[in-house]
Amino acid sequence: MAELQHFGYFFSRGFGPQAWGRDDWHWGHDWTKPDLYQQSVRALEQAGMDLVIAEDAISLGNPSTLDLRIRQAYGGPKHDPLLLAPYLFAATSHIGIAPTINAGFTPPYLAARQAATLAHLSGDRFGLNVVTDTGSARHAGLAPLPHDAAYDRAEEWLQLVRRLWHSWGSDGYVGDPTDWRFADGDALDAFHHEGAYFTADGPLNALPLDTDPVIVSPGGSGRGLGFAGTHSDVQLALAPLSAGAVRDYRAKVLTAASDAGRSAADIRVLFVLKPVLVSSPEEADRIVGASASPTDEALRAAAIAWSSDSETDLLSLDLDAPIPAGTFGDHVSAGTIRGLVGDTPDAPLRELLARKARLGRIATRDGFVGTAEELADFVEELGADADNDGFIFSGDLHPAQVYRMLGDLVPVLRRRGLLRREYGDGGIRGNLFDF
Repeated sequence: MAELQHFGYFFSRGFGPQAWGRDDWHWGHDWTKPDLYQQSVRALEQAGMDLVIAEDAISLGNPSTLDLRIRQAYGGPKHDPLLLAPYLFAATSHIGIAPTINAGFTPPYLAARQAATLAHLSGDRFGLNVVTDTGSARHAGLAPLPHDAAYDRAEEWLQLVRRLWHSWGSDGYVGDPTDWRFADGDALDAFHHEGAYFTADGPLNALPLDTDPVIVSPGGSGRGLGFAGTHSDVQLALAPLSAGAVRDYRAKVLTAASDAGRSAADIRVLFVLKPVLVSSPEEADRIVGASASPTDEALRAAAIAWSSDSETDLLSLDLDAPIPAGTFGDHVSAGTIRGLVGDTPDAPLRELLARKARLGRIATRDGFVGTAEELADFVEELGADADNDGFIFSGDLHPAQVYRMLGDLVPVLRRRGLLRREYGDGGIRGNLFDF
């Protein structure tokens, strides 16, 4: 018998121009106003999603790729998703919201206070998607860090944030109206932290939390997987989606969790998938066949998208030669590079881009084309064969795309017993860990 899996939605364009470049734009939604997002998140809650993760990038990128990133709105503009969260909470009752926060850019004390506030306002439905982007550092007058050092900083940041969340201890808040004694100052942790990257004092000027906000983290490098296993509640996994690859990926995260004194029950590994759902297998075959030989326009679109993601101008490179060594700077994550080159770094750039432009009938990290029944087959099989926890569907947070992606799929998943029909009362943490 099929077992329930966890599902969420990755708001992949961030708080930016939803549906730009597609006909959905003509629905006439204003992406700068909350209505669009509230409508979409209500639909996702009705669909039984556990959480919505909002992508973000503080910077528009380096000057050499600025035009590439904004010409088609791939890399910006973006508003701050943290400030959108209260509007999404006001429109819903159960679904969790996890905006992205940069662990090198946002001071720990400020982040801890903002998160504690939103956790209280939302009834414990708030989470943080913690990223280690170093390219934004220059906007705050900070020096960029190498990849692994950025994770060192993120670890110190998160440990400090959690200490601040717990700086009232179990006895600091009294709340006794008989003598109007609100709190016991002697019970608070007035600590001084002076570490390799941050200096801060406690206690936190915010009401203590019953449970910590959920921590989400991406990152497919060894260091990123180690960070997730040690610190995160959800690993946002970008990886191949064969049963063997999923088992191997999960094993690395769970080994890191075990090494940190945690268990498999303490973390959910959710794989990102962007499906294209169609009405019949024949239609899926037609779409996939048509993408087998990408046009120059399709290759250019793929180059612009990956140039934006990697902040590296791929259009300036020779399409018929491999990507030269040293093309990608330290600011480009290992996962992003691997997503483009895979296991063939010596392949010509034209072939790498052609792979990105092609669509497949077998689910991969780049997508899946098929019917709702076929996708449900895949979800069920991966749960059985690889003990998969579930998936994060990826796309714009636009009502037309949300309904298109989930309209036929939700009934199929529920009929098969793969998707929840109701929520408990445990907030975002309950959504993720009640089964």
